[in-house]
Amino acid sequence: MANVVVVGAQWGDEGKGKIVDWLSVEADVVVRFQGGHNAGHTLVIDGKVYKLSLLPSGIVRSGKLSVIGNGVVVDPHHFVAEAAKLRAQGVDVTPETLKLAENAPLILSLHRELDAHREGASSDATKIGTTKRGIGPAYEDKVGRRSIRVMDLAEPDTLDEKINRALAHHNPLRKGLGLSQITTAEVRAELMAVAAEILPFMAATWDLLDGLRRAGKRILFEGAQGALLDVDHGTYPYVTSSNTTAGFAATGSGLGPKAIGYVLGIAKAYTTRVGGGPFPTELSDATGQLIGERGHEFGTVTGRPRRCGWFDAVLVRQTVKTSGIDGIALTKLDILDGFKEIKVCTHYRLDGEIINRLPASQAAQARVEPIYETIEGWEGTSAGARSWSELPAQAIKYVRRIEELIGAPVALLSTSPEREDTILVHNPFQD
Repeated sequence: MANVVVVGAQWGDEGKGKIVDWLSVEADVVVRFQGGHNAGHTLVIDGKVYKLSLLPSGIVRSGKLSVIGNGVVVDPHHFVAEAAKLRAQGVDVTPETLKLAENAPLILSLHRELDAHREGASSDATKIGTTKRGIGPAYEDKVGRRSIRVMDLAEPDTLDEKINRALAHHNPLRKGLGLSQITTAEVRAELMAVAAEILPFMAATWDLLDGLRRAGKRILFEGAQGALLDVDHGTYPYVTSSNTTAGFAATGSGLGPKAIGYVLGIAKAYTTRVGGGPFPTELSDATGQLIGERGHEFGTVTGRPRRCGWFDAVLVRQTVKTSGIDGIALTKLDILDGFKEIKVCTHYRLDGEIINRLPASQAAQARVEPIYETIEGWEGTSAGARSWSELPAQAIKYVRRIEELIGAPVALLSTSPEREDTILVHNPFQD
């Protein structure tokens, strides 16, 4: 049995929640390994909708252990609120079903305020499009070695010292930005207000996961956002503040890379993006609007409308390489039902030259032009299909062409938000 990493192969919002939920039936443990509560998953189970942004998708399935790894930045107040919301929906969120890494950094109100101030002060040309939830500043504190971590809540006698270390950076910064100064007592009060609710979930999760792996338990690693938002390999600077590619599953969980057996990339049958940054295949016309309306393309966390465009095989081909993707789960094929023609970007043109990758330069990314291949659409419907035989022949041809262009097979095909509307080609856990 292979442990499986699930990553977004585009800019996020690819439908990872449904796929993780679908795979979790065979998993014993679901681990969230990076990001924060700035990215959401919407799960539809027996007609009931669950919206998650911090807790792993496995939490809604009984009999599974969910783990928030050390690579995640955790807003403790949001943690408490999301857990309470899920309990109200009948989900069992307890220290027995959910573990929180003791060394996970915490997001404070000062991080959220700094994030919002920076984004609000930026011009339209320089806005990154953050959710203003403090994710970036929290990661900055982590690499700056001034984070307050979950374990620090268990040591109140030394908490002030750690708060002071953080404020030695933040207060001078805030003064320069025209923001008010923050006292140690204010931060302490903010943390102590939720400490008693957080600490029962705390664990040395790296050690726990190692023991589970050695016992033969099947582990599913769940990322947030998408590989194109990776701080190293994404469309920098229009990226998130963490590594979203599959390799970070090892670092963000505390397990070694040999614990990963299969990497499943999630990609929509078209492309979407939230926030600023380059988007070569974006459709700023009626077709793009139609795709957005059909696909209900609004952010789970922010409600922001997503930018929509044709499938970009150049980008997915690139993320297949940077994440070592073994197979793709292709989602939302049904949104393309009824289109007479569908376009797929196969290459780019940059300053007159045809290229096979997205350049790293921000200026060059803005100049690339998509080169399209036009594929015949289909009149029948793929919505709700659960086998290849139920798909229109031309829809199958479209899927096969995508496989050829991205250099990876389609392991799963999703034809609606419902869990059962999934065509399994290859089971990643059986690799």
